[in-house]
Amino acid sequence: MKVKKLEDIIGTEKEVSDDNWVSRRLLLQEDNVGFSLHDTVLTAGTETYIWYKHHIEAVYCIEGEAEIETVENGETYRITPGTMYCLDNHEKHYVRAITNFRVVCVFTPALIGDEVHDEEGVYRAPE
Repeated sequence: MKVKKLEDIIGTEKEVSDDNWVSRRLLLQEDNVGFSLHDTVLTAGTETYIWYKHHIEAVYCIEGEAEIETVENGETYRITPGTMYCLDNHEKHYVRAITNFRVVCVFTPALIGDEVHDEEGVYRAPE
């Protein structure tokens, strides 16, 4: 059994960030559970381009509000607390945080832990 507290992740190498977001990585590849689990906050007023070329991501909003726009068809989705979305077709998309936007994210395959989006919005392929 694994038990982890968010307060024990904050300020460690398992708290990863860029200019738009901070991701607290609770479960990673090293935990050997087949997925990774993240508590992530996107900063109000930011726009992030993302393409999970090598991963499937499910996202559950617990605080705040954002808009997701899929690049292929330009569809937009308003995300508020209690809403889940899943990028199950590797959709290229924008996340526009209207307020500070706190979500719980699950990735498969699991992330190693230090990933940030490259110039294409991609996390590197799993090893």
